[in-house]
Amino acid sequence: MTESLKKYNTIGCCGIDCGLCPRFHTKGDSACPGCGGLNFKEKHPSCGFVTCCAIKKGLEVCSECTDYPCSRFDSERNGYDSFVTHQKIFSNHDFIRSNRIDTFIDQQKIRMNILIDFLTNYDDGRSKSFFCLSCALLPLEKLFETHRWMVNLSNSIEIKDKNKQLKDRLQEIAEDLKIMLKLNNKK
Repeated sequence: MTESLKKYNTIGCCGIDCGLCPRFHTKGDSACPGCGGLNFKEKHPSCGFVTCCAIKKGLEVCSECTDYPCSRFDSERNGYDSFVTHQKIFSNHDFIRSNRIDTFIDQQKIRMNILIDFLTNYDDGRSKSFFCLSCALLPLEKLFETHRWMVNLSNSIEIKDKNKQLKDRLQEIAEDLKIMLKLNNKK
């Protein structure tokens, strides 16, 4: 399959932020094309959300469906999915229902641009997942503040030190907001 199933591959039918996922920002064959993106079926096993939402109903996200939330979301609501960014699927759907998908995509693009800057200028080669989680879960205004703060740091600071300062700052914000960014208490 060489065509996209959806217009916006950076938001999953289920509501997950594909554009903020580490695999979306991976180089090479293991890169994910995002939900319904080019060659999606070759990269992912079958997905009931994509089959129902995009293929059968021609929708971008489940919240555009009159049956949302359907029984597919029962395990999600009860916390059975361990993928941390699934924490935002319902708030993403609520935002899309209230503000339309184009507005969501505009805000997601801002998050993605901040993430790309973090990965390009502050990643020590081991922080991609942490930066992706931060950009997916933290409030946009906090990401803006942190991004501005990092841009104003001296260019003479080593990447290792910039990385530590950024990660410490993001973790501090997350702790203040009671958002978990780290798994197994690793920095």
